[in-house]
Amino acid sequence: MLRAAASVFMLLGFYVVALLQLVAVLAFVVWVSIESSATVGLKLGLPLLFALGATAVGLWRAIRTRPEPMHGLIVAPHDAPELWGLVRALATEVGTRMPDEIRLVPEVNAAVSEDAKLLGLVGGRRLLYLGMPLLQALSVDQLRSVVAHELGHYSGSHTRLGAVAYRGRLAIGHTIGRIGPWNPVGWVFRGYARLYLLVDNAASRRQELDADRASVRVAGPEVATSALHELPIIDAAWDFYFGAYVAPGWEAGFAPDDVFGGFGALVAARNDELAKMRDKEPEEHRSRWDTHPSNAERIAVMRSAPQVAHPADGRPAGVLVPSITAAGVALQRAVIEVGNRQVLPWPQFTAAATTARLQRNADRLFRSLGRLTGVSDPGLGTLFDLVAAGRLGELAEEFYPDATRKEAAVRFAATMDLLFVLAAVRSGAAYWRHSWSEPVKLTDADGAEIDFEEIAKLAVSPDTLEQARTRLAEVGVRVEAAAIVEKAATATGADIIGALANFKVDGMHTDLILLDRGFVFVPAPKSTDNGKDRLQSLLGSGPVEELAKRFHFLPYEEIASVTITKRSPVRAELRTHNGTVIPLEERWTGEQLGKSQDALLAVLDRIVLRAAV
Repeated sequence: MLRAAASVFMLLGFYVVALLQLVAVLAFVVWVSIESSATVGLKLGLPLLFALGATAVGLWRAIRTRPEPMHGLIVAPHDAPELWGLVRALATEVGTRMPDEIRLVPEVNAAVSEDAKLLGLVGGRRLLYLGMPLLQALSVDQLRSVVAHELGHYSGSHTRLGAVAYRGRLAIGHTIGRIGPWNPVGWVFRGYARLYLLVDNAASRRQELDADRASVRVAGPEVATSALHELPIIDAAWDFYFGAYVAPGWEAGFAPDDVFGGFGALVAARNDELAKMRDKEPEEHRSRWDTHPSNAERIAVMRSAPQVAHPADGRPAGVLVPSITAAGVALQRAVIEVGNRQVLPWPQFTAAATTARLQRNADRLFRSLGRLTGVSDPGLGTLFDLVAAGRLGELAEEFYPDATRKEAAVRFAATMDLLFVLAAVRSGAAYWRHSWSEPVKLTDADGAEIDFEEIAKLAVSPDTLEQARTRLAEVGVRVEAAAIVEKAATATGADIIGALANFKVDGMHTDLILLDRGFVFVPAPKSTDNGKDRLQSLLGSGPVEELAKRFHFLPYEEIASVTITKRSPVRAELRTHNGTVIPLEERWTGEQLGKSQDALLAVLDRIVLRAAV
């Protein structure tokens, strides 16, 4: 109750601060009107009054807002009687009322909420959220510890005023976000917001330690500490899984038919790697602004608890949900919107994703090849013609700018190898082998691994090109099978590396988004206020590829040269392959997210180096 009560008190204080500032602004307006004129008083006072109006809007929104429950899959008692029985027994041991609903959620987390009434004086409907990855990676003992911790928040009445605490943070966030950085009213509110967060976070850390003690009473210190150690490992595995297995295919327009089942398979296949991670103590950087104590502090509290014998249950936690595979598929349907993506079983999904990534990289090369040769539909055959003419170095130097033309042609064998892989897959002469324990492998029809490294070395020289052609034909690889698909570069699969507000691009007010593949030029207002807020709102408005479609996307590959005339603020001139000149001018009032100016200069320097070859 302490945290929520403090939130109520501090939120009331926020109202008091707003009221005092209103009185002070009105007194200031009256004083200036008396000493000077009413016109001057209104001119000076109106901006401050508008800021206080923003405060009123923020507070009103916060009062009307309630925290929404997390999206997930409701697990009924008849669907998982052993899970419900475990939670019921733990609630009894912890000394609290049973949750009314258990919901599986798609994240590495467990949480509780309560829809309490009358500022927490009357208890309400209780929800227990369990992350599906926890069921797939923890033991039953470890899950008992995690659930006991969450139920400990109930027994400590931590959730009773949770909605009020939530509104307190929301009220302050709404208010601060609506006041400009140079408004004096905002300075007072920002100072109060820091005080609020310090108080609220300190109370939150105490609540976590209280809940840890409940976990230790139920599961014992050893199990509780092992569960605490395991959570960041599961989190790292989950991030790796999505980055290495799900994201590539998702960005290419495909979706796996069992997202959560895939994670369970990966955890089982990479158990040895996870065991090595358990032996490493993760680095922690904690501060007074954190909502949770450090793991070292939590473990110390756990190990200081009395050692009480507890029955061991090392079974996988997934046994608590009899049809966990079906539950995973149902959870996927409930929380993941696949849109128009093609849903595929995992082996086919991995193959489609790998081929799509390979084709995207090949298209980048083929577009440059088309510009160099004038061929409208370039492919591997066009590249072979270039090699036969002794001109491969002209193309290769674009991709290996630190090498001479002759050296670049030799080093191009690595790129040629990838093109041969694409041609082999497209020809039906090679296949992708999916694995949960290692990277995808290229195999022949019998499952034997194959590569084209030696043939690629032959193909970069006019003297041995025909040998390469013959050897490719012998293994069933058709040269014409590797050809351009995307004639224009897109932002599909691109990452954001920076964002800068208040540029002038070709004389127009523009916000600049930096991708690892190109610029996105977004029309901006003449006013330079709230540049960072505008950028953050823009980046949160949709996927990168959608932003590139909505606004002007200029791929780096279409820029022939760059002239930098000033590095701070940035002044530069872009010249595209078709001769278009685009001036870039950073304004003194420009704003950036992170170190975006450094990222911009790094991009421009790289293009300068490429063009100088």
